[in-house]
Amino acid sequence: MSRKVINRIKVVLAEQDITNKWLAERLSKNETTISHWCTNEKQPSLETLVDVAKALNVDVRDLLHPTKKATA
Repeated sequence: MSRKVINRIKVVLAEQDITNKWLAERLSKNETTISHWCTNEKQPSLETLVDVAKALNVDVRDLLHPTKKATA
């Protein structure tokens, strides 16, 4: 069964040149937890996703893959 790519946390971390370790420390989470989020093995709760967005100074929607394709 293929894993669904739901969040973009890994992409946003890379864009900002921020490490999993930095985010883990900022959120008081284990680095393994952050790694699981980045690989979409597990997903953060909505509340935690908001905390991630705040830590990265992005809109929470920037951390999610769209569910619909934009129409021109």
